[in-house]
Amino acid sequence: MAIRSPVVNVMANAALKAARGLLRDFGEVEQLQVSVKGPGEFVSTADLKAEHTLRAELARARPGYGLLFEESGSSEGSDRHHRWIVDPLDGTTNFLHGIPHFAISIALERDGEIVAGAVYEPTRDEMFWAEKGAGAFLNDRRLRVSARRRLDEAVIGTGIPYRDRGDHAIYLATLARVMAATSGVRRLGSAALDLAYVAAGRYDGYWEFATQPWDIAAGILLVREAGGFVSDLAGGQTMLTSGDVLAANGPLHLPLAALLKEAIRTAAPNPA
Repeated sequence: MAIRSPVVNVMANAALKAARGLLRDFGEVEQLQVSVKGPGEFVSTADLKAEHTLRAELARARPGYGLLFEESGSSEGSDRHHRWIVDPLDGTTNFLHGIPHFAISIALERDGEIVAGAVYEPTRDEMFWAEKGAGAFLNDRRLRVSARRRLDEAVIGTGIPYRDRGDHAIYLATLARVMAATSGVRRLGSAALDLAYVAAGRYDGYWEFATQPWDIAAGILLVREAGGFVSDLAGGQTMLTSGDVLAANGPLHLPLAALLKEAIRTAAPNPA
């Protein structure tokens, strides 16, 4: 049986408490008060209630830690070495449309490095969690990335830009290359769960442009602790600042990176 450390227990307990409210509101999704937050992006009363619960629980357990939340932004704590990075509801659009695929994502950053993470999917009661050097788990089961070695047998997750967000032409070029080379592409609408699915071997890889730190911080550690590789699309480690992310198992990471780089190169406008 997997033994959770005290910090993982703090994250898991906070996520479970916040999830109770999300599930109640998900059952009454048509009655939710919803306000427009930006182009194609929404914030619901459920989202804000979950954030309030998570902030209170994490601050109570580790009162000196800094906080970075999707809705309320960043706040420093007396402990300058530690920071929680939290998305109270990753997959808000799914949630608001009654699609049961969303998650709470919590990561702990220590001196700029992600050292623990949890991604909880309430409708299936799936708690993905990891701690640096201790492995990745789904509830009590150890996770490993898939063992597939061929792109033509792989299923790859992605996130699709919408409305006026992102460079649609470049994204479509990458999608065309991956579609032509693999067994299938999936877009399920939650970056945190996309990365958790790579860690669990459900996806063989995943790529997306312009994510936010709270979308991917916990998932990055999950993939690495499950034996996978995570980089930005240029092969570097700027995921939390650039927002561009590529995750895959060992045999497929470099081939998938090469496909994406070539697609971006050919789709980019020629300099004048």
